[in-house]
Amino acid sequence: VPGYEEKELDISVHNNQLIIQGKKEKHNQDNAKINKYLHKDIIFSNFSLSFNFDHKIQEYRMNPWINAKVLKIKKWTTNLFSIFLKAPISVFQAGQFTKLAICENDNTKKIQRAYSFVNAPSSQNLEIYIVRIPNGKLSNLLYNLKSGDNLFIKKKSYGFFILQEIPDCEILWMFATGTAIAPYCSILQEGGKDIERFKNIVLIHAVRYKNELTYLPLMKQLCLKYNGKLKIQTIVSREKDNNSLPGRIPFLLKNKIIENKIGLEINRKNSHIMLCGNPSMVKETYLLLNELKNMTKHLRKKHGHITMENYW
Repeated sequence: VPGYEEKELDISVHNNQLIIQGKKEKHNQDNAKINKYLHKDIIFSNFSLSFNFDHKIQEYRMNPWINAKVLKIKKWTTNLFSIFLKAPISVFQAGQFTKLAICENDNTKKIQRAYSFVNAPSSQNLEIYIVRIPNGKLSNLLYNLKSGDNLFIKKKSYGFFILQEIPDCEILWMFATGTAIAPYCSILQEGGKDIERFKNIVLIHAVRYKNELTYLPLMKQLCLKYNGKLKIQTIVSREKDNNSLPGRIPFLLKNKIIENKIGLEINRKNSHIMLCGNPSMVKETYLLLNELKNMTKHLRKKHGHITMENYW
């Protein structure tokens, strides 16, 4: 709780509620900080907080952790790897994400993170593309797993970064940075009627170094699969690659370099944009397209032109 030390709080549990009471008077400004910081389901009044566990218990019962078995780990670079799993999860929609977890040494607390699927929902095995974070608790544990090891995965998947949420348009633009290429791989491998709605699909993958284009062979295979409907373009920002554009996505869009290279124009009448990855890229690109193209954020209740998903 912001502004309080543990010794300044009385904590108790009563009738499935966690009750937190402050022992000292706080300024109104701290009230606002607390309300902003805490989950919306927590009630704040007179320095007394209550949190009802019922919905958390219900969520766990509806979406429990289940065991997943590691089939193999593919290490692409010192920091990038893919983990292949076998687990009886519920059917998911291409573009959705799951949660993986490993118990800490005392086996009492799970370290968990959200990751998107690379594989199509129709695939028998699961594939997750992960970046190893320096000092990251879970990513380093996952990186060191071996074939036959076990971990936890959520039974049901999450998210609305799926084609069913995308309105009809002529050109679907998919922008990704780093490991955020994963949901697009899942979507494009699955295919189906939702893909057929679009005349053209453009997949843009931006990385720092060319050895991080680990799924480029798959992207090229998908180009053949879609027989001209799918166009791909890679971007490498920190070294020269003759087959990739240099720079960053916002700069390349601002100067129409991507549109000129692909041979298609982005406009609000015939295009929809999907942005996934680095939050800075997502925000900058959205603001740029909003300013230059008058494109707006797409919401479930208010349709627009840009669908976004931050990757951390």
